[in-house]
Amino acid sequence: MGKNNAIIITSIIAGVVLIIALLALNTFNSVVPSSKNSVTVQGSSTIKAMPDLVSVYITIKTNGTTSAEATSENTKIYDKLVEEMVIAGFNENDLKTESFSVYEHTYWDYKEKKSKTEGYVANHYIRVELASDNMNKVSKVVDAAVKAKTEISYINFELSSESQKRYKAQALKEASEDAKIKAESIASGFNKKVGKLLSVQTSDFGYSPWNIYASRNVDGVYMEEMAKEATQAATTIQPGEEEIYASVSATFQIK
Repeated sequence: MGKNNAIIITSIIAGVVLIIALLALNTFNSVVPSSKNSVTVQGSSTIKAMPDLVSVYITIKTNGTTSAEATSENTKIYDKLVEEMVIAGFNENDLKTESFSVYEHTYWDYKEKKSKTEGYVANHYIRVELASDNMNKVSKVVDAAVKAKTEISYINFELSSESQKRYKAQALKEASEDAKIKAESIASGFNKKVGKLLSVQTSDFGYSPWNIYASRNVDGVYMEEMAKEATQAATTIQPGEEEIYASVSATFQIK
C-alpha cells in the first residue's frame, strides 16, 4: 500500500512539473516571436552635404643622430612656422597638432642584404582649419609654411563636427524610413501588416573629406613649386555639394 502511495505522489509531482514547464514555454513563445513571422530589409539614404571647412595639413620632418637632436630641429622649424603665421595674421592656436612622433630611421642595405638603423626622425603633423568662406586665407597659410621650410601635405574640404552630427542624424533617419517603407510594401504583397520592430543594425554614416590637393613627393620638384600648386588648387576649386550616405538593416514582425 505504501509503495502505491509513493508511486501516486511521484506521478502527481511529475505532472505538476510538466504543467509548469508547458506554461513557461507558452509564456516564452508569446514574448519572443517566431523568426518565421518576420521580414528583414535594408534601408539606405543618400543626401547632399556642403563642406563648411577647408583644412591645410602641414608636415615638419627632421633628422638627427639622436632623438633629442631630431626633436630639437623639429621644434626650431615649428617655432619659425608660428612666427610666420603670426606675421600673416594668425595666432599659434590656429595650429592644431594632429600627431608627433620620433623613431629610429631604418633602411635596407641591399649590399649587405640586411636592415640597418641610422639616426632618428621626428615627424610633426599639423592642421590649420579655416571656414570655407575664408578660402582667400589659404594662400597665406601656404606662404607661411613655405617660409618656415615645411611641407604642405594636402588640403581638404571637410565637414565640421557639428555638421557631421546634423547630416548623420538626417541620413540615418531617412535610411530608417526607407527600411520601413520596404517592409510595409513586402507585407502588403502578402496581405499582411508590419508589426513591431524586432532588431536594427546600422552601417553608420559614410563620410570622407574631399581632397583638393596632395603633395606629390616627386624628386626635383621644389617646395615653392608645390606651394604654388597648393595655392592654385585651393583658390580655383570652390566647395560644392557632395554625396554622403547611410544604411540600416531592420527586422520587423509580420502579422
